[in-house]
Amino acid sequence: MSEIKKSAIITGGGTGVGAATAKRLVQDGWSVTISGRRKEKLDEVLAEIGQPDQTLAVQGDVTNREDVQKLIDTHLEKFGRLDGLVNNAAVAIGGPIGQVSVEDWKTVMSINVDGVFNTINLAIEHLEKVGGAIVNVSSVSGERGDWGFSPYCASKGAVSNFTRSLALELGPKNVRINGVAPALTDTDMATFVTESEEMMAKIRNRMPLGRAAKPEEIAGPIAFLLSDDASMITGAILPVDGGTMASNGQPNFVG
Repeated sequence: MSEIKKSAIITGGGTGVGAATAKRLVQDGWSVTISGRRKEKLDEVLAEIGQPDQTLAVQGDVTNREDVQKLIDTHLEKFGRLDGLVNNAAVAIGGPIGQVSVEDWKTVMSINVDGVFNTINLAIEHLEKVGGAIVNVSSVSGERGDWGFSPYCASKGAVSNFTRSLALELGPKNVRINGVAPALTDTDMATFVTESEEMMAKIRNRMPLGRAAKPEEIAGPIAFLLSDDASMITGAILPVDGGTMASNGQPNFVG
């Protein structure tokens, strides 16, 4: 009997954590479909992986349900089943609350929250058929607050609690759902921090490991949570944060 080849969909798969997760899953023997709004970025990731039989790219927007349905249908046409879903697509917009526009608030919520709802809502019947797994990319900002990023924190808090609630609902259907909560990660979204020595000094004061995570360091825990090694884990939000949440919030007084 041939071994069943598992397959996954990854949103926000053209850069950063999404791209790193696609590479890791293919390395682990999965087939993957990556999705994002920029086709050229998706094509770059597939070229770097170099396994056309195991990979597929579908351009689309997670806020558009027709795009999400097309993503799922196209994935199933090529791979025949859906075992894993990684919700990684996100944006970060901040600012003083009195200066945050309604448009910015809606943009953050539509991508970071509605996008997660759309993919799970439309993919769940296929995940239930095979006893699949979902990993939502949340953030330490969904577990604690950040200065000046209340829309982003609100959206990631929603993702974390949505994950916990769905674990209760989906567990009896043999579908696991977990989240990862990264802190600062070396992606395009975080260059305003990673390229500033002043800001990185503040990170080093606050984070025990004292550096930004590499996208691959987030991809590994995601791959674990999708794998059979995590078969008894559901409803967890796994900190992948260099020790950020180990702190009570006070600065390092001892150097």
